[in-house]
Amino acid sequence: MSTPPLTVLINVYNYGRFIEEAIDSVLSQDFPKEQMQVLVVDDGSTDDTPERVRRYGGSIEYVRKENGGQASAFNVGFQHAKGDIVALLDADDYFLPGKLRRIVEEFKKHPDAGMVYHARLELFSDTGILKEEPGFVGLTGFIAKDKEKMSKYVPYPTSCLAVRRKIAERLLPIPASLRLQADGQFGFLIPLIAPIVAIAEPLAVYRLHGNNLFYISEGAGMEQWERRAKSFMNLIREVKLWIKEHKQEVKGAKTRVFFGRHTLLIEEQQFWTDPPGRLRFFSFLLRQNYAYSSLQTWKFTIYNYLTAVPALIIGYKNKDILYEWHQRVREWFGSTRTRL
Repeated sequence: MSTPPLTVLINVYNYGRFIEEAIDSVLSQDFPKEQMQVLVVDDGSTDDTPERVRRYGGSIEYVRKENGGQASAFNVGFQHAKGDIVALLDADDYFLPGKLRRIVEEFKKHPDAGMVYHARLELFSDTGILKEEPGFVGLTGFIAKDKEKMSKYVPYPTSCLAVRRKIAERLLPIPASLRLQADGQFGFLIPLIAPIVAIAEPLAVYRLHGNNLFYISEGAGMEQWERRAKSFMNLIREVKLWIKEHKQEVKGAKTRVFFGRHTLLIEEQQFWTDPPGRLRFFSFLLRQNYAYSSLQTWKFTIYNYLTAVPALIIGYKNKDILYEWHQRVREWFGSTRTRL
């Protein structure tokens, strides 16, 4: 076939020590090689990545560019992609057997789907432990106008995403400012403009090591936390800007609760290094309760609003008292507490 139905787009920057495992995990898939384009975009690596990649010869396509960040690597990659479906892979991760066959099956079953995403295994590089991620919540269908589903949806990382190219191209080019987390352009926006499909089966391994943006080990310094928060807030700004410029495409989508919830998660983590005052903590609890109200019974929502008031008295430094009180009431409410 002159035009393969599937492109695997691997973005890499100075991950020579991982790149071969990533490429091998693609080439060993039980998927017809003549229907697959393996495209490696090197974002100006200064390590031995080029030498390692070139050993694969004609079994892959290798594009090297000046360093510009993940967004620029994706933009170049989509310019070279030939497949109707594009499966994304970070060079420090790898696919599990059967991944490509499974995602293509789902795209065929759901011809209107813009994205397929799936659960993952997590590999802890420091210990070698490989385990299934906790709490995968998979949602299938057009979720943008469903407040409860939008409250549950969590964007997944690069190596768990496959997109229909004609849908993804509506979101291109990805803003150059997204040097990190460029996958968020797809993970946040595709559910607003097209149906999505979730696969509960782990189909990729997400490697946790010292350079991950969203895996920060215990004892991490303030600089790491600030880097994470800054990157995420930049992503939210760029995504909201796209929404502002394409209002008709996302008309009716429940974006307020969607973005509010994710912003709150980052804000709460910032408290660890920058403890809030009483008013800020009180405001946070009110906004948090609103963001999760669609997942709670009305009685529990009212209760949360009322119990936010003591935060004005005890403050964040005594939050453990407040959270312990909340936990006891949660246990008393039992299964009627939420609709999760």
